[in-house]
Amino acid sequence: MTSESIDKKQPAKNLSTGFNRWAYFAFVLLAVYFLFRNDWMTAASNLGIALVFDPFNPTVKWQDRKLYQKAWLFVHVGLVLVLFIVGLIISN
Repeated sequence: MTSESIDKKQPAKNLSTGFNRWAYFAFVLLAVYFLFRNDWMTAASNLGIALVFDPFNPTVKWQDRKLYQKAWLFVHVGLVLVLFIVGLIISN
C-alpha cells in the first residue's frame, strides 16, 4: 500500500453507537420497571448503569458535544442521584 491509498481510506464506521443506544434505552426501561415496583435502589442502579452506554456518539469529546446532549446527560445524572437519595431515605 502506498501512502496515497492509506490517506484516501474512509474512516471505519463506529458500530458501538447503535449498541450503546440499545443498551442505554434497555437500562432506562429497566429503571422505569423497578420504579413501578417501588424498588428505588434497583431503579437508581439501573439508571446509573445506563450512563455507561453513551446514547450519543461516544467518540465525540465532551467539549465538542451539543448543548442538548450535555443537558440530557446532566439531567440523567441528577435523576440517578435523586433516586439514590430517595432510596436511602425510604429504606431507613
